[in-house]
Amino acid sequence: MRVSIGKRLFFAVLLSIMAVAGIGVELVRWKLSDHASQAAVSSDMDRLGGLVDALSTQYRQHHDWSFLPASSDQRKRWLRDELARVQLAQKPGAPPLSSNLAYRIGLLDDNGHYLAGAIANRIMVVVASIDRVQRPIVVDGKVVGYLVVAKSQNSDDELAIAFLIEQQRNLAILAAIGVLLSVLAAGLLAAHFRKPVKQLVDGARRLGQGQFATRLSIRRSDELGELADTFNQVAARLDDTERWRQQWVADTSHELRTPLSVLRAQMEALQDGIRTATPDTIALMLRQVQSLTKLVDELYELARADLGQRQYDKASTDAWLLVQDVFAGFAEKFRVAGLVASIGTLPSRTVVLGDAERLRQVVGNLLENSVRYTDAGGRIMVSGVVVGHELHIAIDDSTPAVPVDLLDRLGERFFRVESSRNRQLGGTGLGLALSRHIIEAHDGRLVFAESPLGGLRAILVLPLES
Repeated sequence: MRVSIGKRLFFAVLLSIMAVAGIGVELVRWKLSDHASQAAVSSDMDRLGGLVDALSTQYRQHHDWSFLPASSDQRKRWLRDELARVQLAQKPGAPPLSSNLAYRIGLLDDNGHYLAGAIANRIMVVVASIDRVQRPIVVDGKVVGYLVVAKSQNSDDELAIAFLIEQQRNLAILAAIGVLLSVLAAGLLAAHFRKPVKQLVDGARRLGQGQFATRLSIRRSDELGELADTFNQVAARLDDTERWRQQWVADTSHELRTPLSVLRAQMEALQDGIRTATPDTIALMLRQVQSLTKLVDELYELARADLGQRQYDKASTDAWLLVQDVFAGFAEKFRVAGLVASIGTLPSRTVVLGDAERLRQVVGNLLENSVRYTDAGGRIMVSGVVVGHELHIAIDDSTPAVPVDLLDRLGERFFRVESSRNRQLGGTGLGLALSRHIIEAHDGRLVFAESPLGGLRAILVLPLES
């Protein structure tokens, strides 16, 4: 059976209050019962014979209890007055009755119904461990009523019992008010927690339905408020991920469509006899196939990186020597592009723990990026420096520059700065994303900034081997 959190909180608070009340009851019972005096005392009941005789006489005269006052308050006082009158009529030297006895005696009819005096109700008897001693009132051999005396096992507590009996009605009212207040407090507390929890449940349900724009407007300073803030952060991340997924599908489809369209056009031209299978035509088609192969390979590598399935063969590697080798391999590309390239001096420490082939791939991607997007006649400069326990390898190029507000987006999949570094130059926007994955797998980072040469600076940061 499903029980809501509101009901759980309600009953938890209510039971807690009842437990506190129960402890108080047990303390009263302990005070009135567990410290019972064992001293022998004469029973008050044995000394109430005069009152019993007086009540019998009046009953015999009226043949019933009709002589009792009409109102309950008057009947309570009437039995006290009768007891006082009997006491005054006692013989001199008779032992006096307890001063509080008048507040502990009551009168019942032969069926046990209340007639007069003070009678402890059943709840009070249980709570305060009160003993009720009854003495029958006999008229003409028939029991017509009972005189009841409330007693404690400890004679010292009889005054307390008299007070409890006297105030039992007020105590019952206070108990009822306490229960109502506890119910109100429990209900308010349950509502206080239930409302944000319900909002969280509804929000989670909407997220499960794909409504990633869902946000909660819960403003609290407790754990539920913290949970709501976390929920909003998760929802925002899911919303961004969904937009990225949609963009990724669109970009992937677009990147695949371009070379496929060229291939299809060439093949249809060959099929229709418009073009012949010349070396130039085949070379054009091969370039499109190579472009498709490169794109698919990069997508596959990124997918493996996302799933954590890429394997790295890490070993002590001289990162600067690796950079020099890759740089030397780009000499012909620098010449063809009309660029002046230079490499700086050897840093003081260059050994890192890494996969040499993967690091070569990253350096090659960064140099390829600079060659592809730097204007002819420009410069490319590679430098290295040790900063703390890290090796910083910077690759600077000259104009054109990347707008400052777009630097943080470099490394996103399929992202290109369309104003100058665009698809016409052959980039897909996946190389930098793959490079970022590789560097992060080496506990490093790839940072982009403005270059002092006027273009882009790519900083490859790797932790040095201890």
